[in-house]
Amino acid sequence: MKKAFSLIELMIVIMIIGVVYTLAISQFQKIGEGGTSLTLENLKEYLQSFEHEKSVKLLCLDDCSKCDVFVDDNKSENSKTIEHFLDKSVKIYRYELAYGYIEVQRDVYFNIENVEEHVCFSYEIDENGIGDQVLVEFKNNFYDFSTYFSKTLNYSSMQEAIQEKENLVKEVMK
Repeated sequence: MKKAFSLIELMIVIMIIGVVYTLAISQFQKIGEGGTSLTLENLKEYLQSFEHEKSVKLLCLDDCSKCDVFVDDNKSENSKTIEHFLDKSVKIYRYELAYGYIEVQRDVYFNIENVEEHVCFSYEIDENGIGDQVLVEFKNNFYDFSTYFSKTLNYSSMQEAIQEKENLVKEVMK
């Protein structure tokens, strides 16, 4: 009876893990280099590609024409300013169990010179890889960022997003 893995079996497993890791890293680099355009669907993966200790955040100010990445509260030197990613029509909602989706009021941001600027859009991922639990409406699509470990869900209507959230709540409450 065999009680352990052979050296060949272990080497094959390590090689497979290495290949998968290499493919994953190359995809993150393509997003960062512009090989793949940044969208709301791949925003989580893009931000997770930055090495960080506390958090990584995409911050779009005023009319959303320009966005910057902040790693651990400092503007990232490894990323370029992202232009024309969103526009000021973007809306952000949070889900409240008693009320459903509620639109989030826009924040105020104070830059390095302590000048007040209005936040058009922001999305942040913490040290555990968990992002803001929001629903984003942009160009007649609804992007659900409330899933922890799966890709961003995309809905064609607010009603579809509400129905999915209510189904999830019912399942959890069982």
